[in-house]
Amino acid sequence: MTVESVEPGASGATARREPPLAGGGVPVLGHGWKLARDPLAFMSALRDHGDVVRLRLGPKTVYAVTTPALTGEVALSPDYIIAGPLWESLQDLLGDEGVATANGPLHRRQRRTIQPAFKLDAIPAYGPIMAEEAYALVERWNSGGELDITAESFRAAVRIAARCLMRGSYMDARADRICTDLAALFSGMYQRMVVPLGPLYKVPLPANREFNRALADLHVLVDEIVADRRASGQKPDDLLTALLDAKDDNGEPIGEQEIHDQVIAILTPGSETVGATIMSLLLVLTEHPELGDRIREEVETVVGDRPVAFDDVRKLTYTANVVTETLRLYPAVWILTRRAVTDTELGGYRIPEGADLIYSPYAIQRDRRSYERHEEFDPDRWLPERSKDVPKYAMSPFSVGNRKCPSDHFSMAELTLLTAVIASAYRFAHVPGSDIRPRIGITLRPRRLMLRALPR
Repeated sequence: MTVESVEPGASGATARREPPLAGGGVPVLGHGWKLARDPLAFMSALRDHGDVVRLRLGPKTVYAVTTPALTGEVALSPDYIIAGPLWESLQDLLGDEGVATANGPLHRRQRRTIQPAFKLDAIPAYGPIMAEEAYALVERWNSGGELDITAESFRAAVRIAARCLMRGSYMDARADRICTDLAALFSGMYQRMVVPLGPLYKVPLPANREFNRALADLHVLVDEIVADRRASGQKPDDLLTALLDAKDDNGEPIGEQEIHDQVIAILTPGSETVGATIMSLLLVLTEHPELGDRIREEVETVVGDRPVAFDDVRKLTYTANVVTETLRLYPAVWILTRRAVTDTELGGYRIPEGADLIYSPYAIQRDRRSYERHEEFDPDRWLPERSKDVPKYAMSPFSVGNRKCPSDHFSMAELTLLTAVIASAYRFAHVPGSDIRPRIGITLRPRRLMLRALPR
């Protein structure tokens, strides 16, 4: 049983007070140096100091939220919007007019535009593409050579997103460019978030030049995608067509900048998070080969000798639980920020208007107060009779409320199908140079995963 039992809103009777200041800050950088040096350990330890804790990131004061109940309250309350250090660091990439960064009426309209592409009854149509890409991955790995899992994972994620949501073979040649650009961008953006020294990032140092090159190339690439679709004269029933045909609240076509930002929001965060999760799944299968054995047994029982198809996914419950447990222990989105739009309170603490809040799904989902054997990889904890003991909001890999990822069902189906196909075909072994330490950026993934696929 778990010991977490607080529900959102339970703290209202407590007198408002200033949250405690976390120890260990240094002049100028504050706690930013700890977030840059060992952020996972730092965020995971904060709950021992309070439910809400003040941090200093350079000149800024931010409020770290450390309990499942209070992170749920932040996600659901209209007192907080998408903003803060994380989103400021992403602004150059995502812009102001995409569904990932917009707030209020604009965000609601944009969700209405894209939501039909991710409805439960729409997802089966993507199944053949997901299966085709999964088996193409298996075929490409049959040579027995060394595999750069970073490149392989992001290539698969980009191709599936592009082929399902933008229906264009023109994406094939651009997949590698997207992966290369994202690798540079998401690393640089994290540094800009935790050490917000704006003018220094304009100095023409090698890291800044590479960041700016990747950013410019990705924006050019998106403009190419939109231009190619318009030039083709085609209107397939996909998300890109929906965006090009979308109207604003006055019934006028949405602007070019909004189209651009929406395509960025579809291609980049989704591909980055799914690619990072594929990497973590392959790490798990390598470190725990018995999981792959059980997945293969489940596939043989459910599917038999034929290829795995989309219709099999809902029956592959153990495989789905492996995916869920991977999302728990290795969440790609490991840190989130919000901003208070009014004077409010949280957990009995005063939160002033304009204050930035930060919280970590990684820390929440590994908390010993919420999970027995919290560091142990245990897919069976997601069996119905056991998952009921997990506290509310202690497992929200796709967030909650009106900021819940619209592609949650799409992503789970994609990851479950990929895992079933890959684990049925191969076991995996590390090769020299493989580095499984976490790579900390805007997303979380293994640093340099190099594997060899061993046919079963």
